[in-house]
Amino acid sequence: MAYVVITYILEEFTMRRALKLTFDGIKVFLLFTSCTILFYFAILWINEEYESYHRYEKPKEETVEKVSGNEEPAKDAFVNRMMFFYENGE
Repeated sequence: MAYVVITYILEEFTMRRALKLTFDGIKVFLLFTSCTILFYFAILWINEEYESYHRYEKPKEETVEKVSGNEEPAKDAFVNRMMFFYENGE
């Protein structure tokens, strides 16, 4: 009789333990899933917020075009740059 009672108590203990572990696993899974969904929608919201943000907008008024004086480099430009490099170490 004592063997049956002890066996019943052990089976009940292991069953409770298994149910508790299963319940804890479900809680962790739900927490992870909810945090993942929250993170996903936060990223979507940030993307939507910055989608219309243009860092380099065109000016509203007319602007002056850039005009460079030297279209072709001088023939001795390479030599001048090398001399500058050797003299100043830059």
